[in-house]
Amino acid sequence: MVSDDLRSTLEAVGEQFNLGEYEIEAYLTVLEHGQLTASEIADRTDIPQPRVYDTVRSLSDRGLVELRETRPMQIIAVDPEEAFTRVRGSLDEMVDELEARYTAPARETEAVSLVKSRSTILRHLTEVIEAAEFELILSLTPELLERFEGTLREVHASGVSIELLVTPASGAPSPEEFDYGEVSTVAKARRGITTPVLAVADGEYSVYATQDAIRDDRDRYGVIFNRSALGFLVSGFFGTVLWTTAETLSANGDGRPFPRKYASIRRCVKDIRELGGEFYASVDGRDVETGEARVVRGRVANVDFEDTEEVATMTVETDDGEVSVGGRVAALERIEAHEIHIGRDGVPSM
Repeated sequence: MVSDDLRSTLEAVGEQFNLGEYEIEAYLTVLEHGQLTASEIADRTDIPQPRVYDTVRSLSDRGLVELRETRPMQIIAVDPEEAFTRVRGSLDEMVDELEARYTAPARETEAVSLVKSRSTILRHLTEVIEAAEFELILSLTPELLERFEGTLREVHASGVSIELLVTPASGAPSPEEFDYGEVSTVAKARRGITTPVLAVADGEYSVYATQDAIRDDRDRYGVIFNRSALGFLVSGFFGTVLWTTAETLSANGDGRPFPRKYASIRRCVKDIRELGGEFYASVDGRDVETGEARVVRGRVANVDFEDTEEVATMTVETDDGEVSVGGRVAALERIEAHEIHIGRDGVPSM
């Protein structure tokens, strides 16, 4: 049950800011000049003369202007610091009380939602970036890169591997004017405004949206996979369709120490192939034929990877023989990997 005090505060704050078009226009005009008559306001705005008096009296009721009942009436601006002091304090108190009442909704494991609000899409993009613990893939417009630059620097500095795609390429800052190494492990640029905006954290929490949605056009939508295994659809689309058709801007390599954690078999196999040497794996996944949960541990005996990224397989030498490991929805391999731990000196713990 909402208390009467909180309800009154909400109503008071709403009343303070519930300004109509004429009120906003009159208020800004008076602020600019300090003091005006009703006729002068009518001359300087599109407010009809008969509406000016009602408009300024509404502003006076809100404490935004003072009315001097002279002939002609003078409308005097109140210092905004003074005018909004009361509502500023009310806002702070209101937010504190609302926060105390707030119950964060739990994300369902397989929750998938379609959203059409630009602000909601941007909020989820922020959450995905901040949620990444070891692996993050991104397709961002140049404007979004600028928006999230600070957060990406922090996430990358924390040891998260980041593959960054900037689109359209024509608007992407050049490596000479932007330090991609501070915000990504590898950065690429791709032509076309048809390239979607997307983000996937650790292979699970993901967002997919059109560039139109970010521009707040009419035909806009975004799909949110909240901690869902279906996030691999976005990750797979990124790796096979977008990433392979983009030009490299910066490749700094993955400087993370071992053991490393992977959500993508493709990134895991690619790193093993490029680095060379002895590797050991712990794989949490399921049997392709029975669907039963499986954990596979042992030395990495072999990897198979094609540059098109259509094939990525790892063979692990276990106590019971060699076991082939693939990614999500694997069919040719024995194990579908959900989470992969790779070590240099021995089998890593999960």
